[in-house]
Amino acid sequence: MFSLSELAPLNQHQSRCKLLKPWWEVFMDYLVVLMLMTSVLACTEQLSRDRVVCIPLDPPVLANTSNPIPSSNRDALTPSSKPSMHVPRNISPHVQPTARGRRTHLVYQQYIYISQVCYHEALPLCSRFFPYIAMLQSLVLVASGSFWLHFPHTSARIEHFLAILAKCCESPWTSQALSHAARQENLQEKEVVEERPPPPPPLSSNSCSAPVVQTRRSSIDSGTDSPLLKRLDSASYATPHSPCPSVHSCHSNMSSSSLGSKVNFPSSKPSLMVNSPRQVISLDKSDGEQTRALFERVRKFRSHSESADIIYKVYLAQTVFKLLMVTVIFSYTIPLLSSLSFTHICHPEEEALVGYTTFECIHVLSSLLRKLLLAYLTLLGLYGLLNLYTLSWILHSSLRQYSFHSLKDVCSLRDVPDLRNDLAFLLHMLDQYDPLLAQRLSVFLSPVTESRLLEESLERRWGEEKLQSMSSVDADGSSRLQLVALPRLPPALFTLSQLQVLKLELITEARFTAQVANMKSLRELHLYHCTAAVDPGALGVLQERLEVLHLTFTQASEIPGWVTSLRGLHELHLSGRLSSDNGVGRSWALGSLRQLRHIRVLVIRGMLQRIPGELCEVAGSLVRLEVHNEGTRLLVLTGLKRMVDLTELLLQDCRLERLPSALLALTNLRTLDLQHNNLRTLEELLSLAPLRRLSCLRLAYNRVLALPASVAVLRGLELLDLSNNQLQSLPPALFTLHRLRKLFLAGNLLEVLPAEVKALQLLTELDLSGNRLESLPLQLFSSCLELHILNVAHNSLSSLPRGVAALSRLCRFDLRSNSLEDLPAELGCCPGLHGGGLLVEDWLFLSLPPRVRDFLSRSRPPSGAYSEGNSRPESDSFPYFSPTQWSFSSALESQI
Repeated sequence: MFSLSELAPLNQHQSRCKLLKPWWEVFMDYLVVLMLMTSVLACTEQLSRDRVVCIPLDPPVLANTSNPIPSSNRDALTPSSKPSMHVPRNISPHVQPTARGRRTHLVYQQYIYISQVCYHEALPLCSRFFPYIAMLQSLVLVASGSFWLHFPHTSARIEHFLAILAKCCESPWTSQALSHAARQENLQEKEVVEERPPPPPPLSSNSCSAPVVQTRRSSIDSGTDSPLLKRLDSASYATPHSPCPSVHSCHSNMSSSSLGSKVNFPSSKPSLMVNSPRQVISLDKSDGEQTRALFERVRKFRSHSESADIIYKVYLAQTVFKLLMVTVIFSYTIPLLSSLSFTHICHPEEEALVGYTTFECIHVLSSLLRKLLLAYLTLLGLYGLLNLYTLSWILHSSLRQYSFHSLKDVCSLRDVPDLRNDLAFLLHMLDQYDPLLAQRLSVFLSPVTESRLLEESLERRWGEEKLQSMSSVDADGSSRLQLVALPRLPPALFTLSQLQVLKLELITEARFTAQVANMKSLRELHLYHCTAAVDPGALGVLQERLEVLHLTFTQASEIPGWVTSLRGLHELHLSGRLSSDNGVGRSWALGSLRQLRHIRVLVIRGMLQRIPGELCEVAGSLVRLEVHNEGTRLLVLTGLKRMVDLTELLLQDCRLERLPSALLALTNLRTLDLQHNNLRTLEELLSLAPLRRLSCLRLAYNRVLALPASVAVLRGLELLDLSNNQLQSLPPALFTLHRLRKLFLAGNLLEVLPAEVKALQLLTELDLSGNRLESLPLQLFSSCLELHILNVAHNSLSSLPRGVAALSRLCRFDLRSNSLEDLPAELGCCPGLHGGGLLVEDWLFLSLPPRVRDFLSRSRPPSGAYSEGNSRPESDSFPYFSPTQWSFSSALESQI
């Protein structure tokens, strides 16, 4: 048993599928039902009343029809032999006049027997099986009539399409969007009419026959009445009726805008509708979310249904099959009409039983079956003509292409794209039922309506107050705001006049409009995988105000073209995969940077194989160049030779094995950063002698085995970073760099620190952590009196020299992870170490005298954590942590 709840979806599916049935499909369904009823009637009659009645042909009567019957024979006839009164025909003369030894009449059982035998032998097949064949044919036509709606590969798409169509018709956004489109169309028409000169007054009554007809556009099915229709209605009432039919027809076809001042209209309602400002379309939160989900659903269904045309092919195959079916039925049914006769001659081979060889039989239902067959063929002929019309419609119409040109003439939805394949075919079928349904679906295919919905949603969810609450202030005092994964920029963003740094990430349709002029403080813009578009009115504002631009992209083609026109740009950061032609891509070449005349900093994070020669276009203003190559070998660096004004050069992750020879031309270079490369030797340091202004050299994270004596030619060095290399010793020439202030040697294989370190009297920071030092020279503490930071952690020190007290300016001293057993009490003479400047294990800290411990832990809480209130100078290689963090780390290491 089936419950009503289980049968309800079937009924709903049938009612929804009728939307896709054109008039000929409906007509054919009725014809098939009539054919099925005709066949069922024939079957019913044949099962209930179908029989034949047979009588024997009398041979004596046929042999001598003019002689009367003898009296003896006449007396022998009984009332049951009355059928012999019928004069038989065509009886062979060889038959005996009377049957010897047999009775000449038949009993009732013999009549029944002969009727059944003659029914199967004399009656043709069409008379016996036509009703059943017709019913089977009708059932096949019924099944094939809606096969395309129930085929597994098409029914899912059709049901999905009908469900989406129902949602589109029920959505409140549909009516509002169509109403808005109609209002915009009316406003545009009014502007066009106002721009036209008024027509001259008519000179006679015949002048109204001039072709002054205004195209009437209505907001059919838009949910509201169109103001244009109201104006037309008011015009029809305000215009006096003319006795002249031509005048009357002229006034009835003219719009209110074309009548000019000759007609007095009610000026209240129409004028308010036309002159009113644009009405804002608003939806509540739930309706807005459902509408956005419906847009996404329509978009996915469109991409899925436009990928194939299986529904079109199945419908075409179904039509061809039905037409062939009709042709076959006609081919074998029409010849059978002649065999449906009323009388039949039967020659049963049962002479021994009945005494007769020939019988004349009549078919009781032959007349009715003949009429039913003619009716069936008439219905089948109409059915075949409709199929022929359907096939011609399919072949002569572009059903796999659908254009909304008709809708563009009805409303303002002029941006609806053309459709193809299955979606186009479904819309063609839908137009045969009701074209207004396609109009409602077009609302969710229009990018303009979707854009309007997003704008309305952004205005409601991302107001000015929320954006201000999301903004923050960084350490530099700049106001920052980051927006992630929005469909587009909220309009309230352009009202933030105090915003200085804007970060946009994963915003697919970001667009800067002319309202960006309200952002008077905007100086820095970050675009992370965000292809932003800029209107012409906003480009001038960005050219004037924008100074720093960060672009993160996947392919170089994603870089916006307006970037090259930012004349006031000072810093440009490019991060993403660059093209394989060793440049930034043919769609956006670095050669176009020639317009960026004020650019000073260029940062490229990609996979370059050469320094682009196009950079020479901005070489005159460029002072800093950074290339983070992500492990790709940088083969050609000749492009550096033309950047003579470069002061800072950073080449990281470029897999360099030697110092580039192109560095010789950079005489103004102050900072050279070659970290994270494959440098093994520094013999080319001698070639850097012309770089007299070089003050910072970073060679950390390489594979340098030895530091050559030629390092002495870099007399202007103030910072040298050789961390995380494979140095085993330090040459004496290193200590001739008397201007050196910061020396980083962490992560090497040093076992001894030479006593010549005393020559570096200006040294303020020394990092020797992660080596194999067993002792420190006394000269380090007696001569390097300017030391502020000393890091000797993770070594093998067993003791400290007694001259530590001389380092009065020492404010950070890291002794963790060594082999020390006690600490000198002289550490109490270093006032800069109190409050967390001394970094040791807790158990080693307890080896100090109580007075020294109290001094060093003056601002140290009882838990062993140092105070966070004391500020410390920052270090490049020795990052500053809060005293709480240092104490926690020390305690943890002591437990390990």
